Amino acid sequence: MVTDTISDILTRIRNANMVKHQIVQIPLSKMSKAIAAILKEEGFIEDFEIFDTELENGPYVLISLKYKGKSREPVICKIERISKPGLRVYANTKKLPKVLNGLGIAIISTSKGIMTNLKAKELGIGGEVLCYIW
Repeated sequence: MVTDTISDILTRIRNANMVKHQIVQIPLSKMSKAIAAILKEEGFIEDFEIFDTELENGPYVLISLKYKGKSREPVICKIERISKPGLRVYANTKKLPKVLNGLGIAIISTSKGIMTNLKAKELGIGGEVLCYIW
């Protein structure tokens, strides 16, 4: 049983990326679907598919990872979990993080849903800083 689903999602992506797997399977939840959608929208992954089958593992999201060039260098250089169950990190509109001067993104959980730091700043809302990706 996993107690921190966000860390589980990020760790699965990080581990698959390090060993240069083409796809990674993540248990289906609203959070995993939202994170996969953000990663695709920002160009960090190729695509994702949702499989809602009644197998022993249950429904899951299949994410196709993205690599650069013939050397297959990963597009995702680093994924860092910020807010943890033991220490929540919140940021208001004025103090939203800027990751690598705009080269990376921060995923924020807001009252309007899961979104990037750029979109949250555009909407003028703050929230819980879940992770940084660059």
